[in-house]
Amino acid sequence: ERKMKIAHRKAQLIGRFPFVNAVMISGSMSKGVMHHDGDIDFFIITKPNRLWIARTFLVFYKKVFLLNSRKYFCVNYFVDEDHLKIAEENLFTATEIVTILPMVNSETYQHFLMKNEWVSSYYPNAISRDISDTAGLRKRFLGKVMEKMLNGKLGEQLDSRFMKITLKRWQRKFGHFEDAAFELAMKTNKRVSKHHPSNFQQKVLEQYNEKLKRFEHLI
Repeated sequence: ERKMKIAHRKAQLIGRFPFVNAVMISGSMSKGVMHHDGDIDFFIITKPNRLWIARTFLVFYKKVFLLNSRKYFCVNYFVDEDHLKIAEENLFTATEIVTILPMVNSETYQHFLMKNEWVSSYYPNAISRDISDTAGLRKRFLGKVMEKMLNGKLGEQLDSRFMKITLKRWQRKFGHFEDAAFELAMKTNKRVSKHHPSNFQQKVLEQYNEKLKRFEHLI
């Protein structure tokens, strides 16, 4: 409960950054679990063609002002509002979607659910989360000014540049990944940014399938 209060404050802070459209919480906290050393994982939706500007500003803030601490500021998954459907349709991502907690901008959260109706094949009885505590999207003066300054061609060029710089860095750092694993865990394009170097999704699905096989063998 204490960390949930922190999560609300951090989510509203993230929502003030330029080109951020909505903020949600995924990971363990969205499922009612929080280990003492756990992170607060944020799922962030941005304006179209400005995802990498929003991400770069947030990462810069984390590295400079939070001394690179990710404990209460783990910004590892971004999509833009024109591409809300999650490409990987499996039990892991379905679980993340039905349990995701809206923190800022409930309207975009509801659009996100509509674009991912495929989760009903895994969770036919799932219902949307309570949005009564979801904050509205409120930009401060600086955020509005930055959005206006970067709304044209300069913003498009800067966004593409930030994406290319990040992709090259990740390719060097995670060169040991096979192509398929890199695409899944470190997806990098103009519409999506994932930074999951532990490739947790793949590990969970492999363990789940192995347990299913053992169970089927027993019966």
